[in-house]
Amino acid sequence: MSEFSEPVADRPGTGDEGSPRGRRLRLVALLLLLVVLVVTVIRVIAAVGPPTREQLREQAGLAGKQTLYIGVKDDQPGVSQQLENGAFEGFDIEIAYMIAEDLGFDAPRVRFLAIESEDRARRQARDVDGSYVTVDLVVASYSITKQRQEQGVVFSAPYLETEQSVLTLASYEGTVTSLRDLADKRVCTLGTSTAESGLEQRVPRAYGRNRISGCIQELHDGDVDAVISDAAILAGFVGPRPPGELPPKNKLERVKKLRHWDIGDDRAERYGVNAGPNPALRDLVNLSLQESAEGPDGARWRVAFDRYLRSEQQYNNPQQVAVDRQPQPEPEDRVEVRQWPWERFALPYPHRSPPAWSSGVARARVRRSSGC
Repeated sequence: MSEFSEPVADRPGTGDEGSPRGRRLRLVALLLLLVVLVVTVIRVIAAVGPPTREQLREQAGLAGKQTLYIGVKDDQPGVSQQLENGAFEGFDIEIAYMIAEDLGFDAPRVRFLAIESEDRARRQARDVDGSYVTVDLVVASYSITKQRQEQGVVFSAPYLETEQSVLTLASYEGTVTSLRDLADKRVCTLGTSTAESGLEQRVPRAYGRNRISGCIQELHDGDVDAVISDAAILAGFVGPRPPGELPPKNKLERVKKLRHWDIGDDRAERYGVNAGPNPALRDLVNLSLQESAEGPDGARWRVAFDRYLRSEQQYNNPQQVAVDRQPQPEPEDRVEVRQWPWERFALPYPHRSPPAWSSGVARARVRRSSGC
């Protein structure tokens, strides 16, 4: 055999490992290894990583739930009030709708029930038949305080910041720059509120009522000299109701022109949602507020603020109605959820369509459909 007739099989690189079949086997083995690696990583992350949004919904008892019950105020124009047709409107109502959407409930599946101040901690609201209902959430101008937290109220992150102020008749003789100016005056405030706490020492003739609208009616009637409460709550009673709006269910009588006084109170009233004892539900509420404050959906908060609170500012100067930016969540209120890389290219909120808020469209048509 000549040197030119050497067997082909003995030449380097011509064995099975260099053949198309060998390359296919190596590719299959590599793909199998990658699949095993991905499955292992996913199982590790699922075991020790943060929960998904859907897992939080299951832990919160929302999976399969048909209606979300929310306790709200019914006599605070601009913040939360009930209209004569039974629907609710106001800044708190829009925040409640925003959170409900992020929990997976569109407007027809949200039911608002009027709640009194002393019932907010227990989440007990009155139904139309007079019976008490334990609501899922309380969004009712509820200030976050250390005392309330120590008593067991589980608050979300804050969603609005305001301060305490004073209302008098526009014809009031004198000035009100601090509570000292009311030391000998008859003053009404909302019972079990932060305004009532410690007020009796500074204003001996002060007393609390169950509803702020009751205080305002007494002011119009001349039974009290002043009303003290949060600026955001009082502001809605000062200016005229926008033309074309439906009248409120709770109407005031013998209405007179009012004046809003800045008393220089540097204590911030920061409103939070009472989400009850379920930590998963609280986390979902905080996640909604967090995404609103930091994510592309923040226009929802801005539209609600502009529509109901900023529009009142012109009638309440120099008292600021509320801070015109959403409070940033504190580190302890921040929530992380597991989101796979491919989900980041989908809708940020897979349970609902992109909102119309980013285009500045208010949800009046939806708000009217959900009442009582």
